[in-house]
Amino acid sequence: MDTASTQEAGTRRHQVVVVGSGFGGLFGTKALRRADVDITMVAKTTHHLFQPLLYQVATGILSQGEIAPPTREVLSGQDNVQVLLGEVTGIDLERQVVTSHVLGRDSTIAYDSLIVAAGAGQSYFGNDQFAEYAPGMKSIDDALELRGRIFGAFEMAELGAKRGDNVDHLLTFVVVGAGPTGVEMAGQIAELAHRTLKRDFRAINTRSARVVLLDAAPQVLPPFGAKLGAWTSRELEKLGVEVQLGAMVTDVDERGLEVKYKDGRTERINTVTKIWAAGVQASPLGRTLAEQSGAPLDRAGRIGVNPDLTLPGHPEVFVVGDMIALDNLPGVAQVAIQGAKYAAKEIDGRLKGKPAQPPFKYRDKGSMAIISRFRAVAMVGKLRLTGIIAWLMWLAVHLVYITGFKNRVTAVLHWFVSFLGRGRSERTTTEQQIFARAALGRLRRGATDLVSAPGAYDAARELLDESRRHELEQQAIEEARLSDAGERGVKTGERV
Repeated sequence: MDTASTQEAGTRRHQVVVVGSGFGGLFGTKALRRADVDITMVAKTTHHLFQPLLYQVATGILSQGEIAPPTREVLSGQDNVQVLLGEVTGIDLERQVVTSHVLGRDSTIAYDSLIVAAGAGQSYFGNDQFAEYAPGMKSIDDALELRGRIFGAFEMAELGAKRGDNVDHLLTFVVVGAGPTGVEMAGQIAELAHRTLKRDFRAINTRSARVVLLDAAPQVLPPFGAKLGAWTSRELEKLGVEVQLGAMVTDVDERGLEVKYKDGRTERINTVTKIWAAGVQASPLGRTLAEQSGAPLDRAGRIGVNPDLTLPGHPEVFVVGDMIALDNLPGVAQVAIQGAKYAAKEIDGRLKGKPAQPPFKYRDKGSMAIISRFRAVAMVGKLRLTGIIAWLMWLAVHLVYITGFKNRVTAVLHWFVSFLGRGRSERTTTEQQIFARAALGRLRRGATDLVSAPGAYDAARELLDESRRHELEQQAIEEARLSDAGERGVKTGERV
């Protein structure tokens, strides 16, 4: 029986609420497409983000639409799901109610089963003030702001060099964090400076740009092992990237950052463009769930769950993806995808009276990181690959997980232009990309301060409607008179 006929019969189907539209939320929702349930997905963005390719938006290879299709469009063919915009601010486990907020308006949704896939954000290790000067790489806003900062730095350097100013701080780019995101960002900025932009400026030589990759760890790409980490470090240095390990960032400001090295010495690096790719912090919803259920939290805010991904004491609540602390699972897309599918199967199985599944078991499909064109590393089981073979494998795997046939086609075309040629098709930047988020952050309630409350808006509109109507009527009458009198383009003194 479909959703419409069930509603006509006056019965209430099992209500599933999914929090988040990332890999966990999307794949969990899709896995319930044939289940006898009604699903409500609540997410703070209107798109499904393919986060591993954010750095390509930031460096002008892909557009944001190619890695972040509208969630409604992706799920438009699934009749048992409703998509709602809102940031989930509260979950009441006793009442089984989810509360979401958007632009000063709160909504509540009741659930019978809940899948929490809210993901993780950037961690500044207690120094959240760094975010204003060193954006992370967790959202489309991050990527667009960084695109504006990166390309904007070259533009400002050109202006400064023409005046004879020292522009070293503008042509220095620092990436903090030598994990996959940091390595990919550093490699692409180096390619921009040394290859893509080398003929575009007159007063500066972009090939003299300095790209620095910092990490407090003793090696690059620790999860990939020592051998692949060492190979990656050598390849980055061939690209001109300065790899500085054992380097901890202690302060960040508008014009640079302070670094403390393992041997105790300190150094200031003057740079306008800083990218933070170090550390993740699970969604604050983990703490909300922990306070009510007694489940433990680790240092990254991830919540301890049962082996079947349910919350202790609440078998109707599943937590998946980057939010969970279970069996040392990595914070990668496949953990979220497999966990969400497991949760969806369990919900469907309960409704059909099937026995519970065995505990969740993650199947590692490997890890990959791209360094630059024709350079990548891949770790699949015991297999370790480097160079062009790993690069081609990276392209194939990421192409499969891009959502939508149209996006796959356009991504391939843009990769062809960027990797075989030297162009970047997405180099448009604006001041708004760079400064809008900082401006919103200075408002007491953010974007909510820019929107009228419903009652205030209605009262103000009643006062303005009549005067505005009269003004528009007079304007239309005058426009018609000018046309009928033939006075368009005629000087005032020449009128008959």
